[in-house]
Amino acid sequence: MRLRCRYCIWQRFAHITSATMKTGLFVSVVLALLALGNRTMNASQTNSTQIATLGGGCFWCLEALYETFDGVKAVTSGYAGGGKDNPTYKQVCSDTTGHAEVVQIEFDPAKITYDQILEIFWDIHDPTTLNRQDHDTGTQYRSVIFYHDEAQKKAAEKSKNVAQAKFGGKIVTEIQPLKKFWPAEDYHQDYFRKNPNAPYCAYVISPKLQKLQKLKKKG
Repeated sequence: MRLRCRYCIWQRFAHITSATMKTGLFVSVVLALLALGNRTMNASQTNSTQIATLGGGCFWCLEALYETFDGVKAVTSGYAGGGKDNPTYKQVCSDTTGHAEVVQIEFDPAKITYDQILEIFWDIHDPTTLNRQDHDTGTQYRSVIFYHDEAQKKAAEKSKNVAQAKFGGKIVTEIQPLKKFWPAEDYHQDYFRKNPNAPYCAYVISPKLQKLQKLKKKG
């Protein structure tokens, strides 16, 4: 929806005759439109969100961790970076489609910025291990940032350079443009919440969540 400025609204009703103006109707209409314009502009600013797409190992883990942050509206597990349309989990796990397991994060930049999303990214996975996170091995588990525009690309490159000083090994995280994001199957969404007692959740995700809570308290 295109928003009109106060001047444009005034010009739109400039044809109203002086007789109408004397009745006070003109002023009442303009004041009502200005109030509506202000409400619309404020609603637009409030509802504005951005998207980040990141890969750093199993998407179950990234999803569970990012969902704990204020300002994160939604996290969707999926696939990106491959050559096959609408891949299945089984196909991606075959390590033949070229896709990475990723999460797409919808966030409110007024509460959490893209730079902060990236800072969290470096803290919750090991970006120095090529195609591996913990015991998960394969190109689908690679560390990767898929940027949505040039601003995100520059932010990712800068963040990567800053993060490099914190790690002993070389960061192998890829930075690529996002061409297509494919949501994963329904049973992958909110996996930790639905399956907190599953072995992977209990022995891999839960300890990482506990570690993250400790980092939050220190920070």
